[in-house]
Amino acid sequence: MKRHSFLFMALILALSLALAACSGGGGKSGEESSGDGTTLEFWTFNELHEQFYQHMAERWNEQNPDRKITLKANVYPYDDMHNKLLVALQSGTGAPDLADVELNKFPNFLKGTPQLVPLNDIVEPELDNLVKSRLDIYAKDGNYYGIDFHVGASVIYYNKELLDQAGVNPDDIKTWDDFAAAGKKVLEATGKPMTTVELNDMWSIWPQVAQAPGSDDLQTADGKPNLTSDVVVKPLAFQQDLVKQGIAVPAPGGGHHAEEYYGFMNDGGAASVWMPMWYMGRFTDYMPDLKGKIVIKPMPAWNAGEPRSAGMGGTGTVITTTSKNQDLAKAFLAFAKLSREGNIEIWKFLGFDPLRSDVWDAPELREPNKFTDYFGEDIFDVLLEVKDEIEGVIVNEQTPPISDAFRTSVLVRILQDGEDPVKVLEETQSQIQ
Repeated sequence: MKRHSFLFMALILALSLALAACSGGGGKSGEESSGDGTTLEFWTFNELHEQFYQHMAERWNEQNPDRKITLKANVYPYDDMHNKLLVALQSGTGAPDLADVELNKFPNFLKGTPQLVPLNDIVEPELDNLVKSRLDIYAKDGNYYGIDFHVGASVIYYNKELLDQAGVNPDDIKTWDDFAAAGKKVLEATGKPMTTVELNDMWSIWPQVAQAPGSDDLQTADGKPNLTSDVVVKPLAFQQDLVKQGIAVPAPGGGHHAEEYYGFMNDGGAASVWMPMWYMGRFTDYMPDLKGKIVIKPMPAWNAGEPRSAGMGGTGTVITTTSKNQDLAKAFLAFAKLSREGNIEIWKFLGFDPLRSDVWDAPELREPNKFTDYFGEDIFDVLLEVKDEIEGVIVNEQTPPISDAFRTSVLVRILQDGEDPVKVLEETQSQIQ
């Protein structure tokens, strides 16, 4: 697995990648679970997260009648919540007991001495059952400070109807070279591109970079820009070549969360897209006409036997040092996000791929719901297949300028304007340095 280094990271503006995965806006405040018991205040930026925790509070109270809690939840807009929480922690007053902190904001809360409670005593007993890389991204100096909702494993979604028309079996696509060859067949047989690539977001490029073996991706393991390395140049050159051949097209609307893109794909516009597991909800909610046509498979590897996935996006729930009920908050957080029961509920309630890999083959994850109705009952087979191949990413203070450069310039210049990837990346790295 790649190492995950977290230093200070400035605000990433308009990073729709992770927001699309884990944010939901909202402006609701003061929602409380019913019943008596100790009040725990919780802040989040996602109404679905709030609903999940209220649901788990009810289950907690049923199982712990002597330690009941009343969860007082506040849902704020994304930036407002993070700014408000940071100020409260810095001032030492006004912070909640628990809060959601989105991945790209997390380094702001790890500066200096974190005003967050280390969670090692609830995390370490479960490490053998968890995808550790998804905990390392919220760690500093050997302490875990946040617990995620999901793995965010990148997979590839194939439109089997289009592949069948071209005589392509998705199980025969093992490498990206196989993918390109299959794409030629699809284009010739159907007139449709094999896939789409993003111009204004990083869901297309970052998973391909991250899945390469080794400790480096957009940055080196020690946090230096790594844009001129083959790890970055190769995927961009590969995507550019797909576009030149018509095997890929830029995503309508610029990215895979645009209204134009949803309409394009819903009409059978392309034969595949690689995105994290949580993107299933975009299919069910915005591309209803593809129900029964989409199959989920591991991403192709760069070379046979190399990793076929990478973990993307995330939100870590934290406990603040100002909380007067830290032990109870930790016990509840462990119940909600680390227990077997909690991880099964994360799938049922949110449709996320749970952190506990030992539940991926649980019968509860194969019970009928809107996802099994849409994709079939074998959704988690792909996760079981790649569970030891889910590479991580390096996120630190260099991430904002790198991400901003890709979203505003690099991807357009290479994938739309056809400029030389090496030249563009050399210029970008020089500017960042």
